[in-house]
Amino acid sequence: MNEDHPKIQYGKTGVLLVNLGTPDSTSWWDIRKYLKEFLSDRRVIEVNPFVWQIILNLFILTFRPSKTAKAYKEIWMQKENMSPLRYYTLMQTKKLREKFDNNKIIVDYAMRYGNPSIKSIMTNLHKEGCENIIVLPLYPQYAAPTTATVCDEVYRSLLKMRWQPSLQIIPHYESEPLYIHALVNSINKKISELNWKPDLIIASYHGIPKKYFEKGDPYHCYCQKTSRLISEKYKEIPIKTTFQSRFGPQEWLQPYTDKTLENLPKEGKKNILVICPGFSSDCVETLEEIAIQGKESFMKSGGKNFDVIPCLNDNDDHINLIKKLISNFTL
Repeated sequence: MNEDHPKIQYGKTGVLLVNLGTPDSTSWWDIRKYLKEFLSDRRVIEVNPFVWQIILNLFILTFRPSKTAKAYKEIWMQKENMSPLRYYTLMQTKKLREKFDNNKIIVDYAMRYGNPSIKSIMTNLHKEGCENIIVLPLYPQYAAPTTATVCDEVYRSLLKMRWQPSLQIIPHYESEPLYIHALVNSINKKISELNWKPDLIIASYHGIPKKYFEKGDPYHCYCQKTSRLISEKYKEIPIKTTFQSRFGPQEWLQPYTDKTLENLPKEGKKNILVICPGFSSDCVETLEEIAIQGKESFMKSGGKNFDVIPCLNDNDDHINLIKKLISNFTL
């Protein structure tokens, strides 16, 4: 062997968990930086890029950071000095490492937008000798603006690697039995803690523009499938699927979560429980949009009782699910 040859690490498998992302802080500039990266993704916003950049830079990035910062301040974890999404993704990574107590498997996490970047972690895994990398986008239901854009960034990260690792991406797990089992367990746990019985359970998923669905995005179908499978396992209370977090004037997937919550008391359903199956970790969409704004809207409309089931976060069921998904490729 040539003694001048650079030392090369090899023989390991990398596991990369990827979540959407989070600002580094609640400051206006950090929020703006995060929104700019997120809203500049052409899979997220499918409009003429030239026109969109004018709208984005002149209007949205001037006014929206203040509103978004306020939302993040409502849910920011002060002790940890980070958003819940970052905290729970860190904990998922830590606990998964303990499950894979094996020096041949390296577990890490990245964010699609913000830090740590996919490129930086892919590069680190490669340098540490990962000849195989398994990527798990933490979105149970595949959609182009979520899972596909993670894949895009992963592929871009490989472009400049001279010695590329083999790559496996887990694209969706909306009907994985352990996932459904974990969601049903979370419903039962919350119900056992309540001193009232829900009239209805709302399964609220993040929305996408309706035109994405019409172009062939399977996301809507996957969401409906997850809700159906939950309903087959949990039959005590009816479950209704809705979609939240719409942005802009165009039509999104319906029914809308916010409008549904406003109308339910008029229909005699005044005791509501909400679950957000499409979110792997609690975040601004679940904690501020649903648990704070959603509750306020529901109660003002005549509701009596309202609660939200936590996301799977870092509970044991979720870590076992993630291990199972990864093990299909590592064992």
